[in-house]
Amino acid sequence: MATDILMPALSPTMEQGKLAKWLKKEGDPVKAGDILAEIETDKATMEVEAVDEGVLAKILVADGTDNVAVNTPIAVLAEEGEDPKGVQAGGAKPNGKGKEEGQKAPAPDMQAEGQAERPAPAAKTEGDKPVETPAAPAVITNRGQDPAMAEIPEGTEMVTQTVREALRDAMAEEMRRDDTVFVMGEEVAEYQGAYKITQGLLQEFGAKRVVDTPITEHGFAGVGVGAAFTGLKPIVEFMTFNFAMQAIDQIINSAAKTLYMSGGQLGCPIVFRGPNGAAARVAAQHSHDYAAWYSNVPGLKVVMPYTASDAKGLLKSAIRDANPVVFLENEILYGQSFPVPKLDDFTVPIGKAKVHREGRDVTIVSFGIGMTYALKAAHELAEAGIEAEVIDLRTIRPMDSQTVVESVKKTGRCVTVEEGFPQSGVGAEIAARLMVDAFDYLDAPVLRITGKDVPMPYAANLEKLALPNVAEVIEAAKAVCYR
Repeated sequence: MATDILMPALSPTMEQGKLAKWLKKEGDPVKAGDILAEIETDKATMEVEAVDEGVLAKILVADGTDNVAVNTPIAVLAEEGEDPKGVQAGGAKPNGKGKEEGQKAPAPDMQAEGQAERPAPAAKTEGDKPVETPAAPAVITNRGQDPAMAEIPEGTEMVTQTVREALRDAMAEEMRRDDTVFVMGEEVAEYQGAYKITQGLLQEFGAKRVVDTPITEHGFAGVGVGAAFTGLKPIVEFMTFNFAMQAIDQIINSAAKTLYMSGGQLGCPIVFRGPNGAAARVAAQHSHDYAAWYSNVPGLKVVMPYTASDAKGLLKSAIRDANPVVFLENEILYGQSFPVPKLDDFTVPIGKAKVHREGRDVTIVSFGIGMTYALKAAHELAEAGIEAEVIDLRTIRPMDSQTVVESVKKTGRCVTVEEGFPQSGVGAEIAARLMVDAFDYLDAPVLRITGKDVPMPYAANLEKLALPNVAEVIEAAKAVCYR
């Protein structure tokens, strides 16, 4: 189904802007992360970034057009495989932030079974994230020997959902199940969520359970911790975990330590969630991966899913957990689609890794968006005759060492993959544990693929160099296999 790309709002008060320049032309293929166009206002110049794949079928607003109203269709994106020539402008469902201030976005049918939506391009700012459009559900009734589906009962019906939808559904289901669960954060209510994760929740649950906060992470995180101390179950959304540094005292000194310091008398059932790590050209203060930071702290559980089904199942488990959970997401993954089981109450246990791909020659361990590098590398390694076993940690703390150790006992080799910094990283912890628990089985040193030891650059070419890549994973795997 084709999707209208709307003129996005660069801020809640923006009413119109200038479409300065198209960086793609009609007929060009588009993939997630591509920059489509530049938009100017009297305050800023921003970029429209694609978050899904397709073909730019029609450009409706030409370069240099001024006073383009927010929410105006500016182009049409055809789905992959759809004939761009047959796409009719304006016939697709709108899919961009693009609402004027005070205009309420329509509430989606949160309980529609099998509903799956696809994101469209949106301006690459914290306040401009995509609204999805319906797509037909996928049904998978025979998963065969796919190890990634091992937790799901054979014959379970599956629907295709984005990570964004899966997170939204997890919160909605838990809010229906337990009236002590509520969501709070910047723009989670009226604005439908900066990343559209809370879309529709305000309409269903009201302003007492979907609470917009001021821009003060230290303040609203503290309010959330206090609410958890009194028996409520807050879900605190940070617009980016980089800004959670403003609230680190509340997260660590209050949420993580109080159960121990009170002798077990005062718990803190709270979830801190939001995008973590690099997106695309958002520079150093929006690109830090905090997985290793938070996993260092006793009293916290740290979760970082990759697939939509894990995002849904783990978030539901996190909301039910009696402990504070740091739930790390990734902006680039929000618009990616995966099969999700159509079950009444699907949960995934915290603290259990998943063998995503079985192999005999080398174990590749990753988590979150690092899995994209690991799985692509495993596919290319297979073509070279090296069968890699890929493990998705899913939970960073408590870490499932046993699954990793058992895999290394079989393969004798290990490569870890993460976007975080190398020193004191998650891969370093895995290597240390393998030295203790699997030393006699290792045929080569554990190699780590990480982000580079520099603050994230803004320039696209430098950002690419600062992040891991598939070639590095392949090279490391071959190095340990041919040793």
